[in-house]
Amino acid sequence: MLYWAEGAKRRNAALLTNADPDLLLLFRCFLRECYAVADEQIALTVNCHLGHGLTIEEIHEWWLARLDLPDVSLRTPAINRVSSASKRRRGHVLPYGTVCLGVHSTFVIQSIYGAIQEYAGIDRPEWLDL
Repeated sequence: MLYWAEGAKRRNAALLTNADPDLLLLFRCFLRECYAVADEQIALTVNCHLGHGLTIEEIHEWWLARLDLPDVSLRTPAINRVSSASKRRRGHVLPYGTVCLGVHSTFVIQSIYGAIQEYAGIDRPEWLDL
């Protein structure tokens, strides 16, 4: 159900984006335990701002440690820049940004979609056409 609310609705990839390391760790455990997804198959993409004194390397290390993943899981980060047109200074609510965590697997995502439909008693044929 978490995936239904928070997951990317794609046909060939199970991707979950969030800033909560505990939520993402639960999803990583789910992929490992329920689908035997190897660490090398799990992709981790950081989306962040760098204006808070941390380097992208430090942010990557922080996420890898919390999610118990190896360096090979890292993908190219999305580094956001504050617009020069912005008049107000934004707070640094998410110093480590958000992470998109997942696996590119038609089997995994279609299995998740099937489970959601079964548990919820619904039929979503559009999920097959994504």
